[in-house]
Amino acid sequence: MVIRNFSFWSALRLGSLALSAALLWGSPVRSQVSLSPLVIELDAKRGQAQSVINLRNTGNEPFRARIYAEPFTYSRDKGFQSLSSSPTDLTPYLQFSPREVIVQPNTRRRIRLITRFPPSLPEGEYRAVIFTENLTETLSEEGIKVNIRARIGVTVYVHQGDLSPNFAVTQASWNPEQRQVQLLVNNTGSASARPKVNWTLKQGDTVVATGKVRETGIVAESERHFLLQYPPKEEPVPPPGEYQLTGELLWGKEFEDSETLPFSVNFTIPSQ
Repeated sequence: MVIRNFSFWSALRLGSLALSAALLWGSPVRSQVSLSPLVIELDAKRGQAQSVINLRNTGNEPFRARIYAEPFTYSRDKGFQSLSSSPTDLTPYLQFSPREVIVQPNTRRRIRLITRFPPSLPEGEYRAVIFTENLTETLSEEGIKVNIRARIGVTVYVHQGDLSPNFAVTQASWNPEQRQVQLLVNNTGSASARPKVNWTLKQGDTVVATGKVRETGIVAESERHFLLQYPPKEEPVPPPGEYQLTGELLWGKEFEDSETLPFSVNFTIPSQ
């Protein structure tokens, strides 16, 4: 029996990521595995780029895994999505080794990455997620051997040429399914980025709430909704009416080459 767990990017928003840095196998304690870094951004020089992923097992049993790559994107509403094919697919130009590993308890293995672009390849950003998928069998409470195919991954972005993102905050709205305020951000640039948001929600002259949205990945030439985590799940829906959402979008290296985009948008929370 095979059980797949794709929760890695529900926590990673390449987000940003968006990832869980570890997988915890249930009782009894087995392997606790993490990858670092979770996001790799490289500029190709003369068509080549290289990096290293660190795979660490801090558990008390060996961890056996296979390593493979897939193209991916971030959709407007669902976030991270693996793809079967993509014009920005990095995998044809990506080499890595090893492709299967056994990591002993309290040890680390290095996965070497090399990208080689042909001279004819157009300028642009090429992307892939490198997954590490567990191949270790375990016994269930009924004594049945189960292969839990949990996987964690690292997103890799390689730039061919001089590329940059270009952001615009286009609207705010009420998401009735999530019961939260959301902000729509558009990236018309040629590079992906992971902006974060500082925000203030007002109704008239009254400040209703303030907060932050952590780094969230937006790929080039796409848009994505940022959920503001307001109201908190235990609180009721805000009163219907007109609201103003102000704040700033921030991206780039902290304290170094960081960029800021102020925004102010109005929206309505309808009667429930």
